[in-house]
Amino acid sequence: MNIGAQKPKDTGPAAHERIYRGLRQQIMHGELSPGQALTLRGMAEQAGVSMTPVREALRRLVAEGALTLSLSGRVSTPELGPERIEELASLRALLEPELASRALPRAHVALIERMQAINALNQEAAERRDAVAYVRTNLEFHRMLYLRAQAPAILAVVETVWLQLGPSMRMLYARRDQPAPPHHHRTIIAALKAGDEPGLRLALRADVTHGLRQLMG
Repeated sequence: MNIGAQKPKDTGPAAHERIYRGLRQQIMHGELSPGQALTLRGMAEQAGVSMTPVREALRRLVAEGALTLSLSGRVSTPELGPERIEELASLRALLEPELASRALPRAHVALIERMQAINALNQEAAERRDAVAYVRTNLEFHRMLYLRAQAPAILAVVETVWLQLGPSMRMLYARRDQPAPPHHHRTIIAALKAGDEPGLRLALRADVTHGLRQLMG
């Protein structure tokens, strides 16, 4: 037995799924900067796997728009201009009020309390000027509600938009002199408590569009 032999690198589907989910979360939460390059070898060495599962994970994320692939084969996070960011925000403004509306009949007290707790974490992240935690808790606030909509196809599209926006949103939050938590979250919670569907739709749309304009202003 060769005691000094290296442990074989994981090449199976479990490794691919782990790499994919971990990197997907990093991109969505803005842990990677816009335009940040990723290399197969570097990622494989860091994760202790072969390049095959890394290659498959990157391929999936490129297909989702979370990563870009240049003609030279360079893989990186997207660098979005103002027009592209506004386009994706408009898509959020169309889809997310629909998810919230579908979730409203299932918005029980425990859900609302959980959303309030996440919003408190969002406020703390703003006070600490922690842009990554700010993006993460903001998305958790929304996702907590949308899961109650029981509309997985719509949610999948919304998460694809979040993926594309992740690095850019982190950059925009970090640039702000005084990042403040979205005050529309309180309006969303109030509408949920009141069972006010028109108010909920309006609050969701305002949270997406007005918040973005403040960040880009």
